[in-house]
Amino acid sequence: MTAALPVDRRELVRRSRNLNYATLGYNSLEGLLAIAAGLFAGSIALVGFGVDSAIEVAASGTALWRLRADLDPVRREQAEYRSLRIIGLSFLVLAIYVSIEAVQTLTAGSAPDQSWIGIIVASASLIVMPVLARAKRVVALQLHSGALAAEAKQTLICTFLSAVLLAGLALNAMAGWWWADPVAALAMVPILAWEGIEGLRGRSVCSDDCGPV
Repeated sequence: MTAALPVDRRELVRRSRNLNYATLGYNSLEGLLAIAAGLFAGSIALVGFGVDSAIEVAASGTALWRLRADLDPVRREQAEYRSLRIIGLSFLVLAIYVSIEAVQTLTAGSAPDQSWIGIIVASASLIVMPVLARAKRVVALQLHSGALAAEAKQTLICTFLSAVLLAGLALNAMAGWWWADPVAALAMVPILAWEGIEGLRGRSVCSDDCGPV
């Protein structure tokens, strides 16, 4: 018979689950708006940001799967192992896509239209994502979960991408610097590629204080 979880751990699992539901909901809306606005304006940075939101949705789903396996140490280990690699591959695919589209945009010299919706979405994410990322990382460390800490780091990366996106969109809208959009997209690539490689290697961003799962 399986021993009951300590109350504290049950509460941590519940809190982590709620935080991931909140992330999933916000990123779903963020992604839909970013992709729609990006396609309408011809902004590769916005489309790339929207696809990143879709990856974040998948990451939150993976984290919820991991939490459902919390009672079973074997399933828990398998969920962590697989989630890191799935998410890592997704980031590499996104990095390749953004690189190709950004280079093509720069080569063709095609200027994206202004996108105030994109600016609003990026600004909102600069506020929401750090709060969610910090709360999720605190719970992940308390649960000693590398996979959950990795998912929290990806939420934080969304903050960095939001800042880069906002800079590119603002420069295009206010200064007419059309090239700022594809350049901003290219600036996202090293971050995406690094996280993808780390995920495929099975390395989480969980620091040593995570301890055993």
